[in-house]
Order: sequence, then structure tokens, then C-alpha cells
Amino acid sequence: MSELLISDSGQVRTITLNRPEAKNTLSGPMLNGLLAALTEANNAGPRLIVLTNTGNTFCAGADLTASRVGVSGDDGATASLADLFTALRSSAVPVIGKINGHAVGGGVGLMAACDLSYVRSDAKIGFTEVRLGVAPAVISVVCLPKLNRADAMETFLTGERFSPQRAAEMGLINASVDPEELDTYVQAIIDKILLGGPSGVAASKQIVNDVPQMDHPEAFDKMTTLSQSLFDAEEAQAGIAAFRERRPAPWVTSD
Repeated sequence: MSELLISDSGQVRTITLNRPEAKNTLSGPMLNGLLAALTEANNAGPRLIVLTNTGNTFCAGADLTASRVGVSGDDGATASLADLFTALRSSAVPVIGKINGHAVGGGVGLMAACDLSYVRSDAKIGFTEVRLGVAPAVISVVCLPKLNRADAMETFLTGERFSPQRAAEMGLINASVDPEELDTYVQAIIDKILLGGPSGVAASKQIVNDVPQMDHPEAFDKMTTLSQSLFDAEEAQAGIAAFRERRPAPWVTSD
């Protein structure tokens, strides 16, 4: 059985973690496969990527049954967590996490590394590393920018699991969603994003990731250049023309 299931529907590619018997832990083959799937998706042309899971656990982090446990997974890993998180951040195609189960340890990092994350309300989330005598080190790089210091310190130090509702209140995820509504809720988000131009959506992701790291003079300089290049591009010209003529933009399809 494949550890990853990949399917396309219209302009959306879905990558499904499919190792439910092992709680979708990040084995070496799983890490390698996820990185390859993200790379291939960026070359294949979908407008959006959805990352989800089979079973009752989205991802339980490192595979503790592996012969060598660490941030690179087991002995079969050529990719690391850092490689995977970097690929998610740099993906020109936005990634939506449809978190259909529990997420702990590295699974929280995988969830947080998605551009948007929606979690079923009966799941549990936790930075459980301290209970194993380690710490949420690598995943902190993608989690801390979303958390305030007080919440980060409490959840990191205690290792207690918490609800998706609290995760949403902390800014770690976008929303806690009733299990029976998760598919519909995520589809509504997908439909809204697909109304935007591909270049505009990709640039918007880049802005959210990059601007907070810049000082104001650098940010204004780079964003002025980016804005002008977007307005000058064919996509924007077509979108503006469609707006003036009160018709759908050319990238809006009936899929």
C-alpha cells in the first residue's frame, strides 16, 4: 500500500498521508515521498495543493519505531523535516492542510507549515516532545511565527495536548471545523482562492512570508517593484479588463 495517495480534481491536487496503521508518522520513505510529491506538484501545474490524511491521525511526528530516530526520519530518509518545511514555504502553489485527525510533535509542524490549516474539531494537537526528553526544535521554525510567546512557552513546556479551538485562538491554525463539515468548509476556501489570478495568489503568499522579515525601507522598495510588475503583467491586464466588462476573469473556470 502506498504511503502517499495523490489525486487531481480540476485545478486541485490532493496529497494524502496513507500510513494509518503507523499514525502517519514521518518515516524516511514518507519524508522522501512528501518532498518529491510537492516538487512534482509545483511542476505539474495545479492551482492548489491539499494535504490530508487517512485514519484518525493526521501525523504523529517522528517514527519512533525506526532503527534511527531523528529529524530526518529513519534510515531510508534522504530528506529532512527542514527540507520538507522549506519546500512547503517556497512552493509557488499554495498548500491547504485539511487536518482530518490528531497532530502531535512533527505533525504539528507539518500542519503549521501549510499556508492554511483547517482541523476537525474533535482532534487533539500537542507539542509532546518534552514528554520524550526532546524539544520541538525544528518545528519551532514554522510554529513560532504563528504563536505569541506565552502560548508557545506553555504548550512547549507542558507537552499537554489541546483542542483545535484553542489552536485557532492561538493563531496556529485557521479554524476548528465540525468533522462532518470539514470537506465542505475546505472546498469553500478552495473555491474562493481559485477566483484569484495564479500570479496574484502566488505573490500574495510570498508577501505574507517575506515582508515581516524586512525593515520598512526594504519592504516598501521591494513591494513597490513587485506591485508594478504585477500590474504590468498580462494576467493583471486580463483581470482588470474582465472587471471593467463585468465578466469572469479568464482563469475562473466552472470546474
